[in-house]
Amino acid sequence: MSLIASYVPLMFVGIISLGFAPLAWLVSRFIRPARSSKWTEETYECGSVPIGDARVQFRFQYYAYALIFVVFDLVVTFLLIWSVAFDGFSNIVTVYLMMFLAIMLLGVTYALKKEEDIWI
Repeated sequence: MSLIASYVPLMFVGIISLGFAPLAWLVSRFIRPARSSKWTEETYECGSVPIGDARVQFRFQYYAYALIFVVFDLVVTFLLIWSVAFDGFSNIVTVYLMMFLAIMLLGVTYALKKEEDIWI
């Protein structure tokens, strides 16, 4: 089996995944209502009538918390993959992974030090 033939399923999945969003958008344009009504303009809140304005300011700390969570999630994911699946790597690969983890943890440390009144 040639190298190109082994990548055909991957290309097939890639084409399907890239074509899904435009296809879903086109289909939604044909099945949505043509005219808006009072019912479609209202905010749906689990069957109850919403009170007040929907636009609410939120604290930046929520965003910072989400970013820090994503960084920790990446670190844990790569660490688990490295420890479970790739046990036979050489020492240089281990050094590169430790450098990657150190850079990620430096980013988290910087984010935590930058946030003066952290509430996490």
